[in-house]
Amino acid sequence: MSVIAERYRAVRRAVADAADAAGRDPDDITIVAVTKNVGVAEIRQAIAAGIRDFGENRVQEFLGKYGLFPDVRWHFIGTLQSNKVKDVVGRAVLIHSVDSVDLLARIDRIASERGVVQPVLLQVNVSGEATKHGFAPEEVEDALKAAAEMGSVRVDGLMTIAPLARPEQVRWVFRGLADLFASLSALRFNGTEMHELSMGMTNDFRVAIEEGATIVRVGRAIFGK
Repeated sequence: MSVIAERYRAVRRAVADAADAAGRDPDDITIVAVTKNVGVAEIRQAIAAGIRDFGENRVQEFLGKYGLFPDVRWHFIGTLQSNKVKDVVGRAVLIHSVDSVDLLARIDRIASERGVVQPVLLQVNVSGEATKHGFAPEEVEDALKAAAEMGSVRVDGLMTIAPLARPEQVRWVFRGLADLFASLSALRFNGTEMHELSMGMTNDFRVAIEEGATIVRVGRAIFGK
């Protein structure tokens, strides 16, 4: 068994333990292996270990790795510039990082031209940090209303990035996103059905799962530093 396979097994155990603690089914949680700065050989080992969901932060890296490994599920999880939307739409199974209505509209237009419906998540800056992208929590309802009028983009849920701190110190961020998700899901704008909460990384995914994460983005715990 490769080192990556051993690490992935440990991550799966940790996910299962956190899910059990919260009374949840571990199978309801997707582990996205983050491949930032990860080479081709390591990705091959990860695929051999059974990983099928991968996430990339940079568009050029996303394109290269998607081209080499088109049979796995590629998520785009980094900041997406408007002029790079064309490179990601139709390739990413999920864009996690939609942070403006203008970006939503751009994705919708490109997806419409290509005859696809692009699943996305709205990135929410729950912590209010100036260094983080995302909608303010009070802006998300209007973004959902705008998305509901677009025919080629589908909002599947919400995403956030917590501050780098001890896990218990950022629990409030995950709880805040989960509360926002619950309140907005009940509104179902134009039939919109959100079902994904992407939150939690290597440092804090256990707490995120306890607060309702359905997707965790894990890089270092799988691939090492």
